[in-house]
Amino acid sequence: MAGDRGQATPIYMAAVVGLLFLVLVYLAFGQADVTRNGAQTAADAAALAAAKQSRDDLELVDVIDDLEAVFGGQVPADTPDGCMRAVDFAARNDAVAGYQDCVPLNDGRWGFTVDVKSRESMGNSVIDGTGSKHAMATATAVIEPRCTFMPEESEAPEPDEENEEAEDDKEKPSPGKLRCDAQDWDIDPENLDLLPDMADLFTVRLAED
Repeated sequence: MAGDRGQATPIYMAAVVGLLFLVLVYLAFGQADVTRNGAQTAADAAALAAAKQSRDDLELVDVIDDLEAVFGGQVPADTPDGCMRAVDFAARNDAVAGYQDCVPLNDGRWGFTVDVKSRESMGNSVIDGTGSKHAMATATAVIEPRCTFMPEESEAPEPDEENEEAEDDKEKPSPGKLRCDAQDWDIDPENLDLLPDMADLFTVRLAED
């Protein structure tokens, strides 16, 4: 009986060691998942920050002649850059993103894609190499119109040459109106600040790709 107990002890110890190893592997994968999730959160925040900055910096006066296109989903000309904001938000979320890691979309959508790297490595573990590896993540955010542009139906007649100077002194006619939800907003080119804020005119969201 004593011999049987002596033979069972090494098997028991091996089983315990094996279980401990599996626990350490499980913890290593868990730590890696936490790091990856943190990096993805940082990428999401950075992409959203870039898109919001670009949206908020857009001046309607600069696209007053292209309202139908812009509120139809086309990218405004000379889209404001928001990438410095992306770099800032990545850092706030313990990740690293250089200015070159933030790029405007070139597929017809108004938005930005941001690549980030976790500031901290995945940590030392029983899995070789994790101590020097950093999690990488990518996110894309797009800006889309909340409102529909309805152009003015009646066109102003072209002025005669002799009346051209007098016409220049008149107020610019409204190009139309914006319909946001169930409310219409008349566009006065001389008083664009009376329109809703950019956040009310355009929404920002994360894209799947």
